[in-house]
Amino acid sequence: MPGYEADAIPRYVRLLENPASPIALAGAVDLFGHDCIHILLGRGMRPRDEAFVIGVTMGASGELRSWQYHAYLFCSRYLFRGPYRFGPFERTIFQLGVRFAQATGIRPLHCVGWRQQLDRTLGDLRSDLRIDLRNLTTVWEMEQLMADSAALPFAT
Repeated sequence: MPGYEADAIPRYVRLLENPASPIALAGAVDLFGHDCIHILLGRGMRPRDEAFVIGVTMGASGELRSWQYHAYLFCSRYLFRGPYRFGPFERTIFQLGVRFAQATGIRPLHCVGWRQQLDRTLGDLRSDLRIDLRNLTTVWEMEQLMADSAALPFAT
């Protein structure tokens, strides 16, 4: 996927999201795996796509603790800079991603050997990882409704 090289990603992001970091949070995955998860979930490169992908990855990990969830929300709001900083809408989408993964029983995405999966179809991968396309579409439609209502001048 087009995007950043690993070295271009700020250290503070890598500390929380890189599995090689001593303080990595639940679901930490390397950049290649993260890009594969974007494709698996049918997500693009917007901040809200990033928020959803990270939320699903953390939520599916089976290792997410409350303090990690809140630490990520705090860091994405106050410490991260530029495109890594989440506004209120992106934080909501992150939370939606976590809940979606936990409610639907998605298998841990950070444990997949992504390079060994390159010859498989998205349908087969989604099936093996318990990602139902109908559920994925429904949550995307919910997000679109939320985005549309957030754009209205009377939305709070």
